[in-house]
Amino acid sequence: METELQALLNRSAVKVYDSTYKIEKSELEEILTFANRAPSAWNLQHWHFLAITSDEAKEKLLPIAYNQKQITESSVTIVVLGDKQANLNVETIYGSAVENGEITEDIKNMVQKQVEAVYQNQNYAYEAAVMNATFPAMQIMNAATIKGLGTCAIGGFNRTQLEEAFQIDERFVPLMLITIGKTLKDPRTSTRRPLSEVVTYH
Repeated sequence: METELQALLNRSAVKVYDSTYKIEKSELEEILTFANRAPSAWNLQHWHFLAITSDEAKEKLLPIAYNQKQITESSVTIVVLGDKQANLNVETIYGSAVENGEITEDIKNMVQKQVEAVYQNQNYAYEAAVMNATFPAMQIMNAATIKGLGTCAIGGFNRTQLEEAFQIDERFVPLMLITIGKTLKDPRTSTRRPLSEVVTYH
């Protein structure tokens, strides 16, 4: 039996899905729960997910994603959004921590000052949104893979059209689409460069 680590090592991008397979909402939420546990700077959780599950939404997304058939054949497409205003999450996250006795009010105020200072820089806000939202994106694919489902990360789509069609707030930047479903055709295995080419030891 394949171990979870072996499953992750053997994962490849699935392009052909069983269109009759429908993921249960509870299973999808379990995958997204794993994603929501991803690390982030100051624990600000710089992400939001759009779950495209209905046939109507899939058809609307299809031309935006340049008619890649995985959009309609997979069970769900997750649109991963990076939050450029994650600093607004401080009160919710750290306020709860204060209420639960996990941190003091002084620590919360110190963190809030740090966060607000760096978020004066719009370049930082954008870069933080992009970097931190990639962590849950990989969590989605890993969790789905461990569950025996296929996934494919898609960067080819029209971001402006996506924002307009799904009325995405300007605080969010669309990063990628991730299709999830039951694999119908085993994907082509991909070659990886050896560690000697990608790791430098000091």
